Amino acid sequence: MTPWRIKAFTGYLGEDRALWREHDAAELNARGARMPDCLVDQGTADKFLAEQLHIEALESACAQAAQPPTLRRHADYDHGYYFIATFVDDHIAHHARFLG
Repeated sequence: MTPWRIKAFTGYLGEDRALWREHDAAELNARGARMPDCLVDQGTADKFLAEQLHIEALESACAQAAQPPTLRRHADYDHGYYFIATFVDDHIAHHARFLG
């Protein structure tokens, strides 16, 4: 587990790592949980990509569960405001389709 994920899960859910597994997309998918469609946008220039985000763990778990995510990698984007501003509308529309 990466330091970023530890910080995020601790901040949101506290110290109980068993509880973390109930909210970890890669873990849930590996255990057979199904979601309608997982949309992920990732900037290839994101300084957190290699050491913190480990997007390949989600991709691998989804592949093993035969539920591939929609994973869009974007050259030259980092983890900042412009990346989020560029793709947030896609994510709102994506979730709206499933929430009705």
